[in-house]
Amino acid sequence: MSSSPTDDGDAQGKHGSANPGDAAFSSQRARMVTGQLAARGIRDMRVLEAMGRIPREKFVQEGLISKAYEDRALPIGLSQTISQPYVVALMTEALQLTGKECVLEIGTGSGYQAAILASLASKVFTIDRIGRLSRRARETLDQLEITNIEFRIGDGSDGWPEFEPYDAITVTAAAPDVPKPLIEQLAPGGRLVAPIGERYGQTLIRITKTLSGGLLREKLIPVSFVPLIGKH
Repeated sequence: MSSSPTDDGDAQGKHGSANPGDAAFSSQRARMVTGQLAARGIRDMRVLEAMGRIPREKFVQEGLISKAYEDRALPIGLSQTISQPYVVALMTEALQLTGKECVLEIGTGSGYQAAILASLASKVFTIDRIGRLSRRARETLDQLEITNIEFRIGDGSDGWPEFEPYDAITVTAAAPDVPKPLIEQLAPGGRLVAPIGERYGQTLIRITKTLSGGLLREKLIPVSFVPLIGKH
């Protein structure tokens, strides 16, 4: 979840009741896809379609619904944020999903990234250390009838070894380096995307595990995410 100013509002958070099919939101989603995503180089048509279909307004606090499609991160309570749409799209595109993958997400947050991933992969396993956020995200995703996601409350730096290996792993919180358990749980040929660096500025990287077990590391863009908290 990308970094954002501290949210002093209701920590529990509230979700909007806007109809996902509402013409105004559909128009805003279309403008987001063309003006914020495609215009910046997002080319994966499956990613663009998912971003244009999933109702982002359902994942923000009620008082921020009018800002749901702005080009920035928004607070969701408990000092966490929903990432900027472009960052969500870029991280998703970097995973190179084809629809058959088993994906691990570290940092459920609002559930928005999980919803995008679930529309592009076979199964998503998502972990958050904050129980209230995890339960709220599950409620939102249940309302949207997105059913191919499993939730866990716990230390994301441990990963979720029961269901390894994962074809793709995305980490939505920053660490000095990728936690070792996540590398171990990545399948040969799999891709991992994570923000790596110091507390107030990181680089989004993609790690590809070769079939022989080696690691190829690519730098994507500078980013600023909240810190990953955990023993690894």
